[in-house]
Amino acid sequence: MYGSCVRDLLRSFLVWPVALAVFAPAAMAQKYVEQQIRIPWKAAQPAGLDALLVYVDLPGKHPLAVITHGSARNAEDHALVSPWQQLPQALWFARRGWIALVVVRRGYGTSSGDQDTDHGGHCSERHGGADYEAVGEYAAEDLRAAIEYARQLPQVDDSRMIAVGVSSGGLTTVALTAKAPPGLVAAISFAGGRGSRADYDVCEPGDLIAAFKDFGKHSRVPMLWIYAQNDKFFFPDLARKFDAAFRSGGGQDQFVLAPPDGDDGHHLFSHPSAWSDTVDAFLKAQNLAPLAELLPEVHPPDIAPPQGLSEEGQRAFHNYLILGPHKAFAMSASAFGMSTARLTADEARRKAMESCKHNEKQRQPCKVVFVDETATGP
Repeated sequence: MYGSCVRDLLRSFLVWPVALAVFAPAAMAQKYVEQQIRIPWKAAQPAGLDALLVYVDLPGKHPLAVITHGSARNAEDHALVSPWQQLPQALWFARRGWIALVVVRRGYGTSSGDQDTDHGGHCSERHGGADYEAVGEYAAEDLRAAIEYARQLPQVDDSRMIAVGVSSGGLTTVALTAKAPPGLVAAISFAGGRGSRADYDVCEPGDLIAAFKDFGKHSRVPMLWIYAQNDKFFFPDLARKFDAAFRSGGGQDQFVLAPPDGDDGHHLFSHPSAWSDTVDAFLKAQNLAPLAELLPEVHPPDIAPPQGLSEEGQRAFHNYLILGPHKAFAMSASAFGMSTARLTADEARRKAMESCKHNEKQRQPCKVVFVDETATGP
């Protein structure tokens, strides 16, 4: 995809810089920095790992939160992963004084290297089983590489670092704690697991439980595990078995079964308001509250919404302006749709149109009216 520009990306690291204002008095105003970068690593050649740095431009050094994604059931979707998809979660940490580093693991999105599913994650391996311990250890190497890269950043305090992962990224985070790098003082797993083939159907769950037990034999980093009551990937009965196995090996986790979230609680991580209090309490209990008060929320660019949008549509457009590129907003006379954090503008356009047409009940034509922060004209 990158062709001859790969070397330039690795040389400059900075791909998409964004500086956003915040709501605050002038004397207190700070700047949110969002930088898409490439993390150079010999195991992820030629393009390195796609990543996103998000932080508030404050003086001094600040603790690091490394965040990583899950793995869609549909393998074709693995190529569509963008670090911008976890911008809301990164901003949650940035408001609390953290340097957030969102990492796309090898073989996902535009990150180079062999994908973790090729190293023990296929259900077809071992005549129906999956080596969950091997795939977790392989994926955890990506987080270690990201942490070593972040140690060199002048704004990072590498004596206070946490890892945060969702779904397969949650299992990756658990594996990371079993061979914890220096300075990793806590970790959080949202809906951690792997091998979900369909709702309430996990490939060889006994192997997955055994992997959690083995990781627990070596993990001594305080962890927070959060599963929703209506998680259809790793449902409560199975999640409790993960927890019991991890603890039986000596692992230290605080297990939280959160209230139902939407139609499938596996996507709880996508809604920071649903877990904010729980994570805040855990971090404070670990003496990991860098700031006494929250920094102000992000202020979107001063761009007027398209004419004709409903009140609901105007709220959606406000959120659209804050979310990451590439993105597009489409609307008809009575409906709207949007798509954000895509790898290309064309993909964002297509997904926004699909969303608008899905919401349009009167068969009126939809049209893309914004791409990223530019109006497309009449």
